[in-house]
Amino acid sequence: MAEVGETALLGGRVRLLQPEKGYRAAIDPVFLAASVPAREGERVLELGCGTGAALLCLAARVQGCALTGLELQPFAAGLVRESADLTGVADRVTVVEGDLSDPPPDLKPNSFHHVMMNPPFHEAGRHTPSPHAHKAQSHGEGTADLAAWVQGALRFLKSRGTLTAIYPADRLEHLLALLAGRFGDIRVFPLWPRQGLPAKRVIVQARRDARGPTLLLPGLVLHGEGSGYAPQAEAVLRDAAPLDLSGNNPNL
Repeated sequence: MAEVGETALLGGRVRLLQPEKGYRAAIDPVFLAASVPAREGERVLELGCGTGAALLCLAARVQGCALTGLELQPFAAGLVRESADLTGVADRVTVVEGDLSDPPPDLKPNSFHHVMMNPPFHEAGRHTPSPHAHKAQSHGEGTADLAAWVQGALRFLKSRGTLTAIYPADRLEHLLALLAGRFGDIRVFPLWPRQGLPAKRVIVQARRDARGPTLLLPGLVLHGEGSGYAPQAEAVLRDAAPLDLSGNNPNL
């Protein structure tokens, strides 16, 4: 059994249990959760919720929304449940164990206002898997490739619902190609490591059954001149500030 430790996210608002070795949540799930435009009374699904960092961050930020996570690995799913209890959001967070390629019947089609996901970055057979099983499954595609993740979002979203994903910038074209024709009002939000450097991650948000144009937003610079985070990034990571992907925010 893997050793488990506790990590504080959002300035202590979230108490996250995760393995001491192998896959450990970094900043990606925090920024993913900050980008979901969920409101009180709405239902959110996370595909492949892992140990629950994004799920719990969104639950802590938006009071009154109901969250469900689909997770393949029972060990990770169990940690989400324990973390939800520690964080005080267990009444609003549900974890369903199952494979995205063959979704469990507990998840009903067209029943969620929002879907968020942090899909595996590496195509099957094109990377060296981690020796840690949990990390290997989290980072590399298994039975469900990127097309299956997009199809899963399409299956569970209500009409006009939003899909929000964080993904490597160098594979952005693959994600956009899969969204074409089924999603619109696409927003691409780069996360720049520092001013003047290429983005390594992008947040992509799209609306099912919409026909609006694709917008490339200014994005967010993560680090300033020193070693710390830039003020806007710090506000997301420590103060649970949301990210606005509407394209109407003059501060971005």
